[in-house]
Amino acid sequence: MRRTIIAATAAAGLLLTATACTDDEITTAPSKTGAAEESKKAEPTEPAAEEEAEKPSKDAKVGDTIALKGNEGEKVDAVLKKWVDDAKSADEFFKPADGKRWVAAQFELTNTGEKPYVDSPSNGAQVADAEGQRFGATFADIADGPSMTSDANVPQGEKVLGWIVFEVPKTSKVVTVQFALSSGFASQTGQWKVS
Repeated sequence: MRRTIIAATAAAGLLLTATACTDDEITTAPSKTGAAEESKKAEPTEPAAEEEAEKPSKDAKVGDTIALKGNEGEKVDAVLKKWVDDAKSADEFFKPADGKRWVAAQFELTNTGEKPYVDSPSNGAQVADAEGQRFGATFADIADGPSMTSDANVPQGEKVLGWIVFEVPKTSKVVTVQFALSSGFASQTGQWKVS
């Protein structure tokens, strides 16, 4: 009996240690910037100016890519392609609740791993306002374009593109968008500034 209690206590201790040692990470530095890609298309510049243009900025913003990893070895280059602060409904029947508005992020997710990227991308997305309030995705179709699929199954080297919509108070100033793989349960989260 005593050995059983000692073994159970040791197992519980190991479990607590394992759960306390998570490596959660919020990545704000882009792996590629939209500005750097645009500058490469422009005419050649002075070497010092070229080095400055290629240096990644501290905070990712619209157009920037963040390389993300999932819990099952998935690898995805996530790009926040576009941001709409006051998104309009795709039809006259569906609209935000009273006192609310829709904001929307268009993501392009490219599978850079060796296995298919299978997920419901909107589950891993949220926005935060200047007050620190956070809002998860809502199901809505907006006039700006097609919604992100709810059941992505993306082969290696291919991508998925779509809008993820969030319902926020009309008075909220949204400042960041976050996205994580594994339906939001991955230990790594990408964050983009939108304001």
